Amino acid sequence: QVQLVESGGGLVQAGGSLRLSCAARTSSAFNVMAWYRQAPGEQREFAAAIVGGGITRYADSVKGRFSISRNKYMNQVYLQMNSLKPEDTAVYYCKVKNGDIEYWGQGTQVTVSP
Repeated sequence: QVQLVESGGGLVQAGGSLRLSCAARTSSAFNVMAWYRQAPGEQREFAAAIVGGGITRYADSVKGRFSISRNKYMNQVYLQMNSLKPEDTAVYYCKVKNGDIEYWGQGTQVTVSP
């Protein structure tokens, strides 16, 4: 089992910024590192991913506002969130994956006030 440690969540006003971090406590490397989010009463949804050498993908709802990056050597992934909106309020989860094997973090709460 791989432990993922997330940090950086919190309360911010609309228009503000937060930076989430996720560290995978293992020496294994992961081809895919991603962020998902789950708002109250909603299903978990994809937010952003970074693959292999640095190809990134974003959900349409966050494109242009969020930026995902990684430190491969430290096995860490980050999510820079700018221009936050109240609808970005959710628990944000880190996921890492190699082939069919994936691990999830425990989640970090992001709350955006109007």
